Amino acid sequence: MDGVLVDLAAKIATYSKDFIDACQKDDTVDCIPDLFLDPPPMAGAIDAFNKFVKSDKYDVYILSTAPWNNPDAWMQKRKWVMKYLGDGAYKRLILSHNKHLNIGDYLIDDRTKNGAGDFTGQLLQFGSDKFPDWNSILNYLKP
Repeated sequence: MDGVLVDLAAKIATYSKDFIDACQKDDTVDCIPDLFLDPPPMAGAIDAFNKFVKSDKYDVYILSTAPWNNPDAWMQKRKWVMKYLGDGAYKRLILSHNKHLNIGDYLIDDRTKNGAGDFTGQLLQFGSDKFPDWNSILNYLKP
């Protein structure tokens, strides 16, 4: 979700640098309270998700990792999905720290962490030179 469907960087930018520095542990901002509460969607993400869901070609799931030490983030992610993706995302959210255990043809992720780099299907690295935005993903997969 983060960095693919959710513009978490935009949400982080709303906090002061001093606050971020005080919260940061082990080079992560996952401990920031309410970090996952209502960040904006990435440009084109909602439209792309809806196109994939409406397509007969793909069975779409949202695979995300939530910080272990921030249990509120798990619910905040679910609320975000309900708010921005609605009925098309009903029971399509999977929270896992081991993305490679999931089976599929494609995984759209911005990083290779949490098992994304070991996914057995094709990893489409969002934000890379090949897939810089949702238009490039849509053009590649053509839902």
